[in-house]
Amino acid sequence: MIILVGYATVEGQSRKIAEALAADIEAGGDRALMFDVGLGGEFALGRPDAAILCAPIHAARYPASFVAFVRQEAAWLNSVPSAFVSVTLLIRSELEEERQEARHFPDALLAETGWKPALVHHAAGALRYSEYDFFKRWMMKRMAAQEKAPTDSRRDHEFTDWETLRRFVEDFRAAVRA
Repeated sequence: MIILVGYATVEGQSRKIAEALAADIEAGGDRALMFDVGLGGEFALGRPDAAILCAPIHAARYPASFVAFVRQEAAWLNSVPSAFVSVTLLIRSELEEERQEARHFPDALLAETGWKPALVHHAAGALRYSEYDFFKRWMMKRMAAQEKAPTDSRRDHEFTDWETLRRFVEDFRAAVRA
């Protein structure tokens, strides 16, 4: 089986997650096709048997190029088994209401595009201090301190639960085969 792993990334964590998805798909005996949706352009890979898309949420929005891709490919995505990995730091919040908010981020995307993925996974992203300009680094350190997250801006901090992500891929592959 060929599974498209389409992704958009802002600071690189969604790409890293997509690479892990692809590696897990291949380790399970299927073929993964990586596609950087954020680069735009036409989707010209033919039509794989299934798809997992992955995108970060920043300021309550997914990247515009990702939304455009999903809108363009919604009919195809709905015709094959598909899943979505939403990447946000908010899913690891200490506050339940913020985690609930993060769980609902995909709702607007799915309503706007008409896509109906069979599975949705919420992955925590990373604090990529090395990628931030002075103002964003200052702002993210303040937000991190409020969340009791690391504020050491001399290095990046990753929060993705790789084992849970691996199980998500296993569940998706099992659902596709059922």
